[in-house]
This record gives sequence, structure tokens and C-alpha cells, in this order.
Amino acid sequence: MYIYHWTMKIKRNIGLVALPLLVTLGVVGGVFIGRYITRRTLSTQEEKLRTVLRLIDTEYVDKIDIDSLIEASLPDLLGSLDPHSAYIPASELEAVNDDLQGSFSGVGVSFQILNDTVNVIEVIPGGPAEKVGILPGDRIIKADTVMLTGSKLTNDDVFKTLRGQKGTKVELEIKRSNSTKPLMFDVIRGDIPVNSIDCSYMVNDSIGYLRVTKFARNTYNEFYTALSDLKADGARKFIIDLRGNSGGFMDQAIYMANEFLPAGRMIVYTKGRRPENETMAISNDHGHFKDSEVVILTNEYSASASEIFAGAIQDNDRGLVIGRRSFGKGLVQNQTELPDSSAIRLTVARYYTPSGRSIQKEYQRGKDGKYELDIVDRFTHGEFYNADSIKFDESKIFSTSNGRTVYGGGGIMPDIFVPEDTTGFTSYYVNVANNGLIQKFAYSVADKYRDMLDGVKSLDRLLKVLPRDNTLLENFVSFAVKNGVPARWYYINQSRQLLLSQIKAMIARDVLGYPAFIELLNESDPAVKEAIKALEEGRSPIDIKLETKDKTEEGLVSDIGADNHILWYLIDDDRDRMIVEMQEVPEKGLFAMKNE
Repeated sequence: MYIYHWTMKIKRNIGLVALPLLVTLGVVGGVFIGRYITRRTLSTQEEKLRTVLRLIDTEYVDKIDIDSLIEASLPDLLGSLDPHSAYIPASELEAVNDDLQGSFSGVGVSFQILNDTVNVIEVIPGGPAEKVGILPGDRIIKADTVMLTGSKLTNDDVFKTLRGQKGTKVELEIKRSNSTKPLMFDVIRGDIPVNSIDCSYMVNDSIGYLRVTKFARNTYNEFYTALSDLKADGARKFIIDLRGNSGGFMDQAIYMANEFLPAGRMIVYTKGRRPENETMAISNDHGHFKDSEVVILTNEYSASASEIFAGAIQDNDRGLVIGRRSFGKGLVQNQTELPDSSAIRLTVARYYTPSGRSIQKEYQRGKDGKYELDIVDRFTHGEFYNADSIKFDESKIFSTSNGRTVYGGGGIMPDIFVPEDTTGFTSYYVNVANNGLIQKFAYSVADKYRDMLDGVKSLDRLLKVLPRDNTLLENFVSFAVKNGVPARWYYINQSRQLLLSQIKAMIARDVLGYPAFIELLNESDPAVKEAIKALEEGRSPIDIKLETKDKTEEGLVSDIGADNHILWYLIDDDRDRMIVEMQEVPEKGLFAMKNE
């Protein structure tokens, strides 16, 4: 999760500032810090480091590139601080930023490497590849002079070849099933959107589903558009799927939570060493979905901004969180670009949910390996399958606005636990899945009947034209036999529904695109089913109550700062910026809220 640098003018304890875009923080922050360091006297330890480097440069037995030595040491230096502070080399910075910037420059295709070949799965509508006539099912054999085939070919190899500066040309050699000769296409690279919402659809007449995969620069706009479209289709209740979402920009999560909360509700606050890193976000009552019931889906890979959003909904008793315990990342990073176009992401604050809890899981300074193995430990201890295996820290008990108990440390615990679904997992299924045979078979079916399937535009229609289940499964088993996996019908029958579900979903992805893939898998997803059930039974109302007695939220002042001042985020009407206001904290807490 990342925050912004800004400058602040204070007048009578009240300052008004506008948050600039993240990309500017490296310039402002980097220059300021650089000037500060060069003007002060070096400490004894800093002088020691300079002396060591000078000795290595002048006296070491072999000639050493000091720049490369420093470059190699920076990852370990930052890694010794905490698990999320990191150094980003200049060669990787553009690729790292692309994923969160909302777009990159490329040719506009989704691909999958199958049989050592780049297979085009989807062509981005309106993108450069579509404009020159590249189609789903095409194989990209060569890009300019670079061969894109072979057993050592990786996704990174393809990314580096197909992406490039906007306006530059790349010549693609294409193999197409209905052509005996290779086809040549000159593609001019252009801006390709990086979507955060990769699937949204109506589950039934009143429930809409959408999946948020990241918190990028455009996530809130995509989120609001998707919600509005679903509402126009009749949705009055929503399932927000954050499973696998590792986070991103903090402000996007704040905007999203604001859509569901009434006025004056805390969304999140942060605490850091510097005053500008002590901030709070408060809802402004301008959300368009305050009267819509909502359920949030999480799992062990939901982190950072995902946990801010889920925590705001849960702590304000605004909706249920369903699934498994989230990752547990409660640290805020600030990205600063360095003079050589590398960058660091430095932890500058901790964030806290509205109840006052930090959900950061424990870590030791330095890389002891335990933090990285936490997810494996959860699996080993049975937490994926049984909620009773989760051990809460009884010293970190907090309460939601209506008095429900929640725990700090180690992520967001869902209100309804849904274990990992292993139904149908047999040695046969694991074998064909690990060998990629489900994807390969699905692609072969889609490719063989592509002309016939070209007119299929809906999931219902696709399922009607596919072979019957028995035929589809028998064809798959024969395909697996040809690829070295013998038929073991005892295990195949145990895995029947899982195999058929995944085969159909893969075919739907190849024919209709990724949203159809997610929609079909969701039909048998236990967490999605539980979310639908909770919404239909009215268990996730807009104000979840535990008891009716009056309760005043107090005791949060000590969590804010020794100077008794905080920074408030006030969400502006135009939603393209945030205003920060410095105010004195009332003696009796951040706000007093009575239940009705």
C-alpha cells in the first residue's frame, strides 16, 4: 500500500493541502531528502561506511565496480528493516509501476504459452492488434527478429518483446489454423488499459458480483462504473470479491469504502514518525451505495488496501466479510524515485482500521524466513480447512461500532469462515492439472471449433453448444492418455465435477474472455455460494447489530499521536482529489457515535 508526499501550509493549527499524484512524490521527496543529507554532518557509522567503500575501491586485490557493489547491497539493507520495504532497480521500475499506473504501451493481446508457443487468448477491443486483424487463436511465432517459441520461453520474455514505447512498430509473424503460410502484421504499439475489475455480472435478479484484482490508479473509477452498471441492471445487493488482491494505492480503497458508508464514519487512519504520515479518512455521505447491502470476500492473499476496505466495512458493521483470514499487511510504503531512476519503497507508517486495530502480522527485523512462510504455516496447521485452527491474540481484542468482537494482528478474520474447497482433488486431477492438460485440452476444443463458436456471444449459449458432459469428459481422458496420463476411472469419477467445471471454464475463457471464465467457476465456488445465501437471507444488512444498548466509541486518542493532532482526509465532491485538514482531537475521542 502506498501513500503520497505533499507540502503543507499551517495557519492557526489548520492547514489545507491537496494530495498530488503518486508519481510526483519521488521528485519532491527525493530532492528534499537529498539536500538534507548533504548539508548535515555524517555520523561515525556513515563515515565508517564511506571509508570501507574507499578502501575496497583503492586497495582490494581485484578491481571492483563500487556502483555494482552498492547496487547489490541495497536490497539487503532495506530488507532488514521490515518485510515490505524494498529496493527497485532502474531496470525493473517501469514494469513494477505499469501494473498500478492504469495502462502500459504494448500490442493489446492476452496470451498463454502452450506447447512452447505463444497462443493469443484474447484481443483487446480497440487495441493495436485488433486494428491490424490479429485474432484469438493466432500463434505468435516471431516478434521482429526474436523467436517466440521453445521450451525455455517465459511470460517475461514475451512481455519484454511485445511491450515497448508508444508509437513504435513491432512486426509479428503469426501462424493461423486456416492458413498454410505464416502471416505478417506490422503493429504500432499503443496504450493498453490495465483493468482492476476483471469480472462483473448479475448473479440473479437482485445480486451483482464484481471482482477487484488490484488497487491501481484507476480502480475507483472502474469500481464505481461497474457498481453503477450492475445497479442499472437491477442489483440492490453486491458481492465484492477481493480474494487474491494484494493491494496497491491506499486512496482507491478509501474512495471505494466511502461509497458504502454514511457521513462521519472512520475509514482508516495511519500513524508514522512524521506528522504528515498521521492521517485519517472520514466518509462524507456522498456515496451512491449507502443503502445497498454488501458482502466482501477475502482469503489469505487479500492484503494491504484490500484489508483497509474490508476492515472499514467490517468495523463499521456495514456488511459481512466472508472467506478466510486475510494476509495481514498493515504497513504503508512510500515510493521515492532515486536520481538514477531506481526507487525505494520505504515503510513510513502503520495503518489502523476504524476500531483501532492494526492487522499487521508479527515480523522480526531482518529476514528470518518465518514471515515469508506464514501462508505455508497456516496451511500446515489446518487453518485453510478449519476456523478452530486459528489462534487469536487475546491481548488485541477490539469492538466494531455496534459491539461485535474483532481481533488485531494477523489480518482480517472473516465473519463467516469458508474453508478451502478440496472436493474432487485426487491424484489423477493433480496429475493432469500439474501437466497443464486441462488448459491444453480446452484450448484445442476452442481452436478446433473456433469458426463455429465465433457466433457464440453468451455463456448460456456456449454451454448449450458444448458436447454433453459424458462426451466432454471422455474426450478429455483420451487427450490425457495421449499426453502420458493413463485413465484411472475410479479417481476420474471422484474428480468428475471438478474436471468438467474447469474444462468448461477454460473453454469459456478461450471463446468469450476472462469474465466468462470467472463467472462459470463461481457457480461451484463455496465462498460465492455462501455470500449469495447470506444476502438472500438478510444476514448482511446495512447496519449489522449485536445489541441495542447505547455505546460510545472512546479511547482512540492515544492511538493518534502525542501532539494530540491528526490529519483528516475529507473526500472532495469531484472525487479526483482529497483534502487534508489538521484539527485538534477532542478529549473524548475522534468521534462519539450512539447506536440507535
